[in-house]
Parts: sequence; structure tokens; C-alpha cells
Amino acid sequence: MTRRHIPLVTELPLVIWLVLVWGALWQDFGVGNLVFGAVIAYIVVNFFYLPPVELTGRFNVLWLVPFVGRFLFKLVTASVQVFWLAVTRGPRLRNAVVAVALRSHSDFLVTATGHAISLIPGSLVLEVDRSTSTLYLHCLNVESVEDAEAVRREVQATEAWLIRIMGSARDLSALRAEEARG
Repeated sequence: MTRRHIPLVTELPLVIWLVLVWGALWQDFGVGNLVFGAVIAYIVVNFFYLPPVELTGRFNVLWLVPFVGRFLFKLVTASVQVFWLAVTRGPRLRNAVVAVALRSHSDFLVTATGHAISLIPGSLVLEVDRSTSTLYLHCLNVESVEDAEAVRREVQATEAWLIRIMGSARDLSALRAEEARG
């Protein structure tokens, strides 16, 4: 199987990201280290197959600002809840692994949703099934089917926000159609 050639301009964001990670790992952002990191990044990108990240080309700042506010609010409230659960319930706390099927099949949106959810205390992405766009989450304080459904609704709400911010036109129209149906 031959790999199709991807132009450097398309790979440039990934190469830049890898160079920044290289500098951060070595804690050295000197010119020499970054040039060496660029050589390593170029080799990695061209000799190891990575599936291309397909960006949609749309980014809605008007949805980003309230999403950031919502995210920060959830971050603070979840931190307080996890602290309170640890103090009051401790080892008696019941946890569960919850599967959440996402709407979008975009690797970029699935990854963004998984990261946004994992950054909020109380849940962690254990696995991602790319073929079905399903996230498997370990969640604290899930004692019933209703609690698991609440987790699913929360994850799908986060995905909906991300679709509004940077989803494809197809994902956005599907979301709008879903919301119109109720």
C-alpha cells in the first residue's frame, strides 16, 4: 500500500505542534534545539503514517466565548463536587464506565469532545471507538441508569457546543435538524 504524498503546507501545523512539544519536553526553546526538533518532526510526519486531521475551515468565535464560560463554570463546580464526594463518601463512592455515542464522526471533534470532558474533574475518557464515534468514560458517582443518562446528555451537550464552534457544515445542519425535532 502506497501512502499518498501530503504537501508540506498541509503538514505544517502538525510539524509546528511537534516542534513545540519537543521544546517543551526538553525545556529548551533555543534555536538549535528547535531546528533539531523540526528535523525529527519532519521525519516522524513523513515516515510514520498518521491519519490526516481534517479541519472544517469554520470557526465561530461567538459560540467559543460562552463555551469557555460554560467550561470554566463546570470546571469549578465539578472540582467542588469531587472534593465534597471525596470528603463525605470516600471509598463508598460508586463509579461506572459509561459509553456515549457521539453525533459527529470527525476525528477532530471526537478528540476535542474527549479532551473537554476529561479536563473536567469526575470523568475520564478510557477509550475511543473511532469506527462508531463512541467515548467510554469512567465517571464518579454514577449509581443508576438515570445518572448514566445524565452523563450521556452532558457529553452530547459538550459535543453540540463544539459542533457549533468548529463542526463541519454537515454536522451543524444535522445538529440543527435534531434540535428542531425536539
